[in-house]
Amino acid sequence: MTANNSLRAQKMRKLQQLKAEGVPAYGYKFERTHTAAQAVSQYSYLNTDQVADDEIRVCGRIMHQRFTWTFIDLADESGTVQIFCDKSMLSKDALRQLRLLDRGDIIGVTGKAIRTKHGPPSIRLEGWELLAKSLQPLPEDPAVLNDVEVRYRNRHLDLILREEPREILRKRSLTIRTMRRFLDDRDFLEIDTPVLQVQAGGAEAKPFVTHHNSLDIDMHLRISPEFFLKRLLVGGMERVYEIGKSFRNEGITARHNPEFTSMELFQAYSDYHELMDLTEDMLRHIATTVCGSAKIKYQGTELDFSAPFQRVTMTDAIANVCGIDVDTFTTYDQLKAVAVSLGVRLTDEDTRGEIVNAIFEQKVEATLIQPTFLMDHPVEVSTLMQEHRHRPGYVERFELFVFGRELANGCSELNDPMEQKRRFEAQGRKRTNGHEELPALDVEFIVAMEYGMPPMMGLGIGIDRLIMFLVDAPSIRDVIAFPTMKPLPRVVELGNHPIEPEIREVG
Repeated sequence: MTANNSLRAQKMRKLQQLKAEGVPAYGYKFERTHTAAQAVSQYSYLNTDQVADDEIRVCGRIMHQRFTWTFIDLADESGTVQIFCDKSMLSKDALRQLRLLDRGDIIGVTGKAIRTKHGPPSIRLEGWELLAKSLQPLPEDPAVLNDVEVRYRNRHLDLILREEPREILRKRSLTIRTMRRFLDDRDFLEIDTPVLQVQAGGAEAKPFVTHHNSLDIDMHLRISPEFFLKRLLVGGMERVYEIGKSFRNEGITARHNPEFTSMELFQAYSDYHELMDLTEDMLRHIATTVCGSAKIKYQGTELDFSAPFQRVTMTDAIANVCGIDVDTFTTYDQLKAVAVSLGVRLTDEDTRGEIVNAIFEQKVEATLIQPTFLMDHPVEVSTLMQEHRHRPGYVERFELFVFGRELANGCSELNDPMEQKRRFEAQGRKRTNGHEELPALDVEFIVAMEYGMPPMMGLGIGIDRLIMFLVDAPSIRDVIAFPTMKPLPRVVELGNHPIEPEIREVG
């Protein structure tokens, strides 16, 4: 039997003894008067050994006990308050039963505030009730959570033992709430569109496939809500957005998770110039609200969202870094040769526009540290975007780069159904050659466009990536409450409760 088995067995014996003595182990409700933080703050005026007159009730998890249960550190979401167990205030049975509790148990406490000789205000214990008996021992050594994989697989323990992940989730919630209010205040309407789709579209990615039993058809988890949101504008709605989950059956990296949260918006009768203004205002407002300043630190670098974002075309950005004007290379072979001379990795299938994009991605992208709108992409890598009014072969599109990473993607949306169909068909030819990430022709979307889709601007923002910047997280999985993980073998069974190997050895 491992140490963990032994500790759990001890907890089970204590549980059985408490039940035998008529102590309920799993409560229904506890009416508290104060959080831990409120109790400490409200009674900070107390002098040593002074006891407040009013009775208060707090509840939370036992994190530590000292001097044979004379002092208990009780934690709730707001913080920690010390419980002082004055043995003269408890009956012998209550005191004995108190010592059947364990670190990790959740209890409710009744008492009066007191300041002992050491530390902040405490609560003198006059009564307690067990709300949830913990059967799994909490790790004594917090170093067990230094392993990020252990943290991700046991997020409940991470949240119990560390404040940082709790603060990240609070800021995540505030970020989404702030974004939603910003858009609502500008008359955007939030709409839920289908997550299960017959045909996934709106981006280039390999979808997850599932099966709808009632309809007996294969379906896909959406890779983007774009096509459904655009159909709303065909129907006469002019400002719509959606914040929700999308899914791409691709790799897991520090910046990619197969299940991710994004915001997409569309506004009729507007173009990408107006959209850049909106995006800049929104991100500046979010950074200020969440972080208290539009200047934030990320991995040791100050990122300035307060200054006007730089705006540069893709071709100018390449010229600035590589010293070449790609538009001066009039033939495909000339452009390919110069790309190879720069050390750019290409494939035999790359078109001219894809070569330009490859030069940018491999040689320039990482240099864009401060918030920068990278504008005017080749049409070959921009299936859904409106062709540029003044630059043939390019589209009215931007990507927002921060710290060398794409954060947002926006454009003047293509609203010509015949041109959209032509681009889908061109992609379809590549799809037949094994490019599974390219979407197939979406006939229903083209038919909807043929009813007349107004000119519009469209924007997508990766919310997980945005939160990474706001909380200074190096990995996207740090800002996701429960990131996707490959299951590990279950090697130990304790009762009916399987324990991961990493936690089994702790105790």
